[in-house]
Amino acid sequence: MAEDSRTALARASKPMSKELFSTLITANHILHYHNVVDAYGHISVRNTQDTSTFFISKSLAPALVSSRDDIEEYRVSDASPVNPDAGRGYAERFIHSEIYKKYKGVQAVVHAHNEAVIPFSISSVPLRPVYHMGGAMGSLCPIYDISQHYKASDNLHSLLVNNEHLGAGLAAGFNPSTMISKTTNLLRNFVTSQATQMPDFPPNPTVLMRGHGFTCIGASIEEAVWRAIYTCANARIQTTALLMQGSYNVGLVGERFGGGEKETGPAKHEDIKYLSDRECKDAWTANQGHAYRPWKLWCAEVEASGLYHNELGSPPGA
Repeated sequence: MAEDSRTALARASKPMSKELFSTLITANHILHYHNVVDAYGHISVRNTQDTSTFFISKSLAPALVSSRDDIEEYRVSDASPVNPDAGRGYAERFIHSEIYKKYKGVQAVVHAHNEAVIPFSISSVPLRPVYHMGGAMGSLCPIYDISQHYKASDNLHSLLVNNEHLGAGLAAGFNPSTMISKTTNLLRNFVTSQATQMPDFPPNPTVLMRGHGFTCIGASIEEAVWRAIYTCANARIQTTALLMQGSYNVGLVGERFGGGEKETGPAKHEDIKYLSDRECKDAWTANQGHAYRPWKLWCAEVEASGLYHNELGSPPGA
């Protein structure tokens, strides 16, 4: 019996639970509610019964995903739809397929174009955790510069990850073997090479995409959503801190002496206080134990909104 026939029979005898799809639908809504995605962006989940496929919505704005019929199944091997009559899908589903292909421990992937994050993908300022919730994104975020991965066969240099080799280049960034450093100890654009063995779950959970956005991963849908939301929050806080610190350093704001006297002459340069690698790792370890709390709130928020509809009902744990 052919492998595809065995897989089809296994699926028919044990259909997917609606809870997985309910959670995926609600995750789309949560990401939109928190401005991680707008009309663009997407979240996927690996098939829990057949790890060679994954589920992601059809080409829809995340806020409008509402039913099982809105979700399509794709092969990890080449991002092709399992259903030969599948409707139009996301052009960038190769982001998801190539990550699942490389890391078997990754169960969910989020891709977004959040405007608070994009400046860190095009400047020399690295995105780094500045508060304890920011530990979810990892201590350093490599930058995927798609221009380093185009081939002669790529007619459009649109910054879209719309084929296998561009997706593979992005996926490698979660476990880069070589890094180019623009400033001391800061990971910047990565260069990939052959790795001897891929980890089940890579060390960098968040990769920025130059002039495009970011992609993050999780061991579950809830974890991927958690990482995405707090990556954006960290970017907003870090930007505010950089603006404040820059103004302070050039003497535009603040008093540097307790008696109210303003310092004259050049200001002493001071930097933002970032989390150490240990603090970042431990903050994420501690927060994982409380991830259910925001998830319940986020589910309640989208259920109370008149915009979002989930025909499969509330996901488990909501």
